[in-house]
Amino acid sequence: MSEFTTTKFGDTVAYDRRGTGPGLIFVAGAGPYRATDPWTTVTAEGAARHGITTIVYDRRGRGESTATGALGLDRELAAIGALIDVAGGRAALCGHSSGCAIALAAAAQGMPVTALALWEAPLHSNADPIGVWAAEFLRLLDADALESALTHYMKDMPPEWLESARRSPEFPQMVAQVVSYRADAEAMAWTDSAPHTELFGGIRVPTLVMLGDSTFATLVPAADSIVGAIAGAAQKRMPGANHMWDPEPMAAELAAFVDAAS
Repeated sequence: MSEFTTTKFGDTVAYDRRGTGPGLIFVAGAGPYRATDPWTTVTAEGAARHGITTIVYDRRGRGESTATGALGLDRELAAIGALIDVAGGRAALCGHSSGCAIALAAAAQGMPVTALALWEAPLHSNADPIGVWAAEFLRLLDADALESALTHYMKDMPPEWLESARRSPEFPQMVAQVVSYRADAEAMAWTDSAPHTELFGGIRVPTLVMLGDSTFATLVPAADSIVGAIAGAAQKRMPGANHMWDPEPMAAELAAFVDAAS
């Protein structure tokens, strides 16, 4: 059954908490929430059995975390802060895709983050600079051109992903929830605002940068850049494809990493 907490902005955040021990909060990227993302739930259940506390939450504006207004990065970081309090005042973060940028921002701002586990951070582009892409997405969002904003957000993803989304009966809901991607775009723009050594160099927590063994080529230089910017960061290939991990080995890896970091 869902639990709820409230941020300093008054946003309600719905989450599932499992297990006991050091805390790990899963930070989803653009799109997923608990009802549509069984992989993260299964992973959290497995990691909890390995002796840690896991928290999977609905990003604001998705699922049971209803919210209105501009759902920017400041409000997303406040949600993470409230969940860190739930976890006992300190917690590791597991970022997925653009959720990695949000997790990095939390650690860079000095929040009580004990470790960073980052899965396939999309912080590199062979097309438009990330900052240019983010600015156009935010312009479309501010103009209330939500379907165009969603199309633009997905422009560098495999084209079959967007076509599949358009054929889905959930597509209108996806369009409506694109307002929750503001935090992702703002976090991604931040990662493109200066060299990674400058942005991430002050992070002093154990950091594990992971890629699936069938990942997209553009994600490799991003992983290399993060590892090069954060002292002591490590990179690892894990079972996974199509931007998603294999839950069972991921659960064991995360539990061991969080336990060691604590």
